[in-house]
Amino acid sequence: MKIIYALALLFIFISCSEIQIESEPKTITSADTHIVITEFQTILDTTYLTGSILVYDVEEETYYSNDFEWAKVGQLPASTFKIPNSIIALETGIVKSDSTLFKWDGEKRANKIWEQDLLFKEAFHYSCVPCYQEIAREIGYERMNTYSELYNYGTIKVDSITIDKFWLEGDSKVSQFQQIKFLKRFYTSRLSISESTEDIMKRMMIIEENAKYTLSGKTGWSFYNQKDNGWFVGYIETKEKVYFFATNIEPTEKFNLNRFPRIRKAVTYEALKQMNIIN
Repeated sequence: MKIIYALALLFIFISCSEIQIESEPKTITSADTHIVITEFQTILDTTYLTGSILVYDVEEETYYSNDFEWAKVGQLPASTFKIPNSIIALETGIVKSDSTLFKWDGEKRANKIWEQDLLFKEAFHYSCVPCYQEIAREIGYERMNTYSELYNYGTIKVDSITIDKFWLEGDSKVSQFQQIKFLKRFYTSRLSISESTEDIMKRMMIIEENAKYTLSGKTGWSFYNQKDNGWFVGYIETKEKVYFFATNIEPTEKFNLNRFPRIRKAVTYEALKQMNIIN
C-alpha cells in the first residue's frame, strides 16, 4: 500500500508540474535586425552633413542606417512634435477637425506664409509655429505631460513657463528609434486614440501620393545652443510593404544653410531610392 500511495503522489506531482510549465507565459524578445548601409553615409558626406538616416522594414523587422549610435541619441523634436501635438489637440477637443480655422492676429511673423488665416491642416503643412504655440497653451503643461507619457513619445520636459517652446528649446528629447516606434504605434492603431483623430492625422500627414507609393511625415528644425538640427520622419506605403523612416542631420561648416529646409527631405528620398523603395 505504501508503494502504491507513493506512486500516486509522484503521478500527481508530475501532472501538476506539467500543467504549471505549460501555463507559464512565453518571453517575447525583439527580433529586430540592424544592417549598416554605407551608401547612406555617402549621401550625407557628399552633402556636407553629419547625422543618421534610419529606415525600418516592418515585414522584415529590420532597421537600416549609416549610424545606429547617432540614431539612439535624443534630440529636440522641433516641428516633428506637431504630430503628437496635433493628436493631443484633437483628442482634447481643442481642435475639432482639420478644417478648424486659426485667425491671424495681424502681427508680423517669422515666416511670411504664416501671415494669414490658416486651416488646421494648412498650419500643419506650413509648420506654423505661432498656431501650434496657441494650441500648446490651450492644452496646458499638465495635459501635455500626461498625453506625452501616454503615447511614450521620447522624454518631454514641459512646465507652465516652457509650454509654448519646449519642442524648440530646452531639455525635451526624442531619438530616431523612438520616432519610428511612435509612428509605428500610430500607424497600426495602437496609440489609444479615437478613430476620428487617427483618420484626420493620416490625411494631414500625406506629403506625396502617386500610383507607386504614398509618403507621409513631418519635418523639423531646431536652433538651440548654437546648433542647427534637422528632422524628417514618417512612413511610406508601397503596394507591397510599409517602411518607417527617421532622418536626423546637422550641417558641417562647408554646408550652405540656405539649403537646410530642402535637404532634410532630399537625403531621405535618396536613401529610399538606394533601397529601391522608390524610384
